[in-house]
Amino acid sequence: MLKPRIIPCLDVNDGRVVKGVKFQNLRDAGCPVELAGHYQQQGADELVVLDVSATRQARLAMLETIEGVRKQLSIPLTVGGGVGSVEDAGRLLNAGADKVSVNSAAVSNPDLVNEMSVRFGAQCTVVAIDAKRKTDSPDLWQVMTRSGTRGAGIDAVNWAAEAQRRGAGEILLTSFDRDGTRSGYDLELMSAVTGACSLPVIASGGANSVQHMVEAFAHGAHAVLAASIFHDGNMTVGDVKQKLSESGVNVRR
Repeated sequence: MLKPRIIPCLDVNDGRVVKGVKFQNLRDAGCPVELAGHYQQQGADELVVLDVSATRQARLAMLETIEGVRKQLSIPLTVGGGVGSVEDAGRLLNAGADKVSVNSAAVSNPDLVNEMSVRFGAQCTVVAIDAKRKTDSPDLWQVMTRSGTRGAGIDAVNWAAEAQRRGAGEILLTSFDRDGTRSGYDLELMSAVTGACSLPVIASGGANSVQHMVEAFAHGAHAVLAASIFHDGNMTVGDVKQKLSESGVNVRR
């Protein structure tokens, strides 16, 4: 089993790292190439780069950005944004990604998950799920697509289980409601998804403290993803790992 992982996330828009709240009101957070090297030096276990405007602009994630980030890294790199086909996934892998994240296109065409898994292996196939709690059924979550702008009308927990059956190797689970709010991960969502599938699940959306990460691991997360706390300099990856270790979480040091 992999040790619990700490993963900074770089949401990229027009070649710059951005951060917002619930996928809106994006603000500049720096250069992706510089930040990638910075977080590796701090001890990040992996890095995720998501081109947040690629799907809306009907294009693939910027390959030049991925190539630049890859040159800075020796740790695993997951890339997503605008992936609509196996060929798109191959282009990202050729640009330096180790894993490719798919969201909107996989919801529209679930066979894409099967095709990527067969072509590149489950270890390269990450299904990203942006989940929004339903107001009329608070114990259910709807899958959101196109950077949180469209409800897909399918249940997030059921979709995670289907993604596993179709050959995904990992789930990147983002709470739309918690994204950028610093109010903590959606632990009920995490428990529901990890109860429905046995894949490694990355918790995303809402981290503001090491305690939030401890809670996510306690509710089944295999890794925690964070952006704001790292981009704003509230704590380093090394700080997080030190405090997690003190809290009994067996992180990679």
